Amino acid sequence: MNYETHIVGDVDMEQLGADDVRDRKRRRIIISSVVAAAVVAVAAISLIGKENTEAAADASAVAPAPVVTVLSPGQSAVSRTVTATGSLNARIDMPVGVVGEGGQVVRVLVQPGDWARAGQTLAVIERSVQSEQAKSLAAQIGVARADAKLAKAQLDRARQLVGRGFISQADIDQREATLAAANARVGVAEAQLAEQRARNGRLDIRAPASGLVLTRAVEPGQVVGTGSGVLFRIARDGAMELRAMLSEADLARVRAGIPAMVTPVGSTQSVKGSVWQVSPVIDPVSRQGIARVAVPYTPAIRPGGFAAVSIVTSTGNAPLLPESAVQSDAAGNYVYVVNGKNLVERRAVKVGQVSSEGVAVSSGLTGQERIVASAGAFLTPGQKVKPELQKSR
Repeated sequence: MNYETHIVGDVDMEQLGADDVRDRKRRRIIISSVVAAAVVAVAAISLIGKENTEAAADASAVAPAPVVTVLSPGQSAVSRTVTATGSLNARIDMPVGVVGEGGQVVRVLVQPGDWARAGQTLAVIERSVQSEQAKSLAAQIGVARADAKLAKAQLDRARQLVGRGFISQADIDQREATLAAANARVGVAEAQLAEQRARNGRLDIRAPASGLVLTRAVEPGQVVGTGSGVLFRIARDGAMELRAMLSEADLARVRAGIPAMVTPVGSTQSVKGSVWQVSPVIDPVSRQGIARVAVPYTPAIRPGGFAAVSIVTSTGNAPLLPESAVQSDAAGNYVYVVNGKNLVERRAVKVGQVSSEGVAVSSGLTGQERIVASAGAFLTPGQKVKPELQKSR
């Protein structure tokens, strides 16, 4: 019984060993296949990558240099200007009020915007009472002259009688004194009439000088007097000015007599003027001063309005570039210059006046270089390019 069992067990162990050997062989075959496949894949990838790299190198070797537009600006006349804003005013603003005793306004003869001559009547004051007073004084002159005439006649008769002894010298002296007093009363009456006529003349409101009427603050029927304030405002000779607020640094570059262009807000018309006064003091709070720019009268210049001014402080020659040619970064402003080998070079520059005509370069360029006009942001120093000269406009 035990013998049979042992035989059966040996047979099973042998069978199991054979199966295990077959499984190990199968696994080795599978692993070998996987490794071989991996090796083949790596080799294929390496080969493809090498081919792509070589293709890219070949493509880069044959890529053409980019075409860039360049310009040679030379030297241009450049004006250094100071720009500012300010309010428009009459250069000499003359307030006109009542200079006489006043009264009721009968007529107003001008409107704002009219031109007035020196001494022209602007408004007429009612004067019926003053006219009667003038007539009374004129009548008193007539009385005084009649008294003087009578005194003169009496003196003449007395002088004829004094030689005959009928009248003493004392009577002659008395009659001469009477005549002198009568003549004096004539002079007093004439002076009083002249004074009254002068007062009557001052009743009317007149222009103190020729100029443009800016405002009117009186109407017919209004009663005016010395306390009525300003009834008219006149810009003498129509001259206007712009009071420009400038920083302390800009004010130091401005002097009287230099030209300026004034452009009112809302208008495209510029008026030529000149600086006629520079403030001698600086506001300690705002650190600004006033430059007063004289401008002739034009309908576009209205006192009380706002305007921009461009003041030319100096002129000179410098390369003038379009704004697209000037680049900037943390190191400062620069341009790209194409050298004789058609390679891009970076050139540091100092920017001066910027205007609608372009950017003036105060240092860093002579104007004879070939400067990249635009697209400088897409270039790098040392890059080879194909320059194309910009056509003149």
